[in-house]
Amino acid sequence: MDNKFSVNVNSEIGELEAVIIHSMGSEVENMTPDNVERALYSDILNLSVAQEEYAQFRGVLQKATQVFEVKQLLSAILKNQKVKTDLVGKVCENCFNPHAHDFLLDLDNETLASHLIEGVELQRDSLTRFLSNKRFAVKPLHNFFFTRDAAISMYNEVLVGKMANQVRERESQIMEAIFDYYPAFQTSTFNAKSNSHDCDKISIEGGDVLIARDDILLIGIGARTTPQGIDVVIEKLKEQKDVHHIIVQELPTDRESFIHLDMVFTFLNTSECMVYEPVVMHPNRFKTIHIAIDNGEVKIVEEKNIIESLSKLGMEMKPIFCGGTADPWSQEREQWHSGANFFALAPGKVMGYNRNVYTIEELNKNGYEVLKASDIMSGKTDLSGYQKYVVTIDGSELSRGGGGARCMTMPVRRKAVNW
Repeated sequence: MDNKFSVNVNSEIGELEAVIIHSMGSEVENMTPDNVERALYSDILNLSVAQEEYAQFRGVLQKATQVFEVKQLLSAILKNQKVKTDLVGKVCENCFNPHAHDFLLDLDNETLASHLIEGVELQRDSLTRFLSNKRFAVKPLHNFFFTRDAAISMYNEVLVGKMANQVRERESQIMEAIFDYYPAFQTSTFNAKSNSHDCDKISIEGGDVLIARDDILLIGIGARTTPQGIDVVIEKLKEQKDVHHIIVQELPTDRESFIHLDMVFTFLNTSECMVYEPVVMHPNRFKTIHIAIDNGEVKIVEEKNIIESLSKLGMEMKPIFCGGTADPWSQEREQWHSGANFFALAPGKVMGYNRNVYTIEELNKNGYEVLKASDIMSGKTDLSGYQKYVVTIDGSELSRGGGGARCMTMPVRRKAVNW
């Protein structure tokens, strides 16, 4: 797309007009059992299988909307010498090889884009580096195919996330440069990291930030987003005269499948949402807090749960349960494999993993036609022929990375919703 357009995301479900994804490459494969935990994975992925599954995900998106790829966007902005110099400088601040900086600057733009994502192997040109057990001078971005986290389209601006783990910091640096310098994206960025004096305690990631409506945000606090991270958003909204609400959901921190709010709650339609019932619906177990911001004034109260808090604000939501309603074991198993993590192409038109069979059955009971991604890609099924559906993609390998369809998308623009 050559034409300029404004970034604009005012809901989770408005018809998708543009999205950023990252088709995984060798960075996903460059892990061992020794570093998999440091890379924030629970297991090592089979790249070839994961790529086959991801091709279904990408193929459906390409049928439905404008799709941008991170590597292509990055390669384009690296034509700007200032961007190239600044980005390489940031990347090499803490790298393990003093020659990496000059090596990267000498690369052509496409090769440099690849190396910034896939990593740079360590040159063993000194005894220290020869004896080192490190493989990379610039580490691969193992998690970058989860494009949701590093930057957050928030209305007509982009919040650059402050990642909870240093291994992902370069993702935010790349996404900030893309939104600041890619010509088609008309927006301004504000960086959570540079908007507070309490920077060491700030973290906020896109998986925790859901835009319910143009005046309501849902934000999770837990392993990846801190109260100080939410305070950055509060201060930003205080600058505006309109009334805004933030519903904060406390998340468990004892299991990696709860790392973000979108692993237990996602919007499906104007009146339906997917929830992991044990976390979202149980009162007094995990706090739900309502923050009202009116002309710079902030009021904070505790609520029963997200559903009730949204109802008080005029959003009546019917919860559909991840894993179904019959068996708490099925709920737990499917939540572990991103069973609550759905991505909306439009109101009532969503995507998720087919491995979560009880969740998909529950959606079907609630009027969602079940469509196979492979049938859409082949042309056997036309999305325009359905008013309400769930597209199922193969996810046996992808889900082992710890995220679902919402995690793998960074919306740039959505149409307004007729509430």
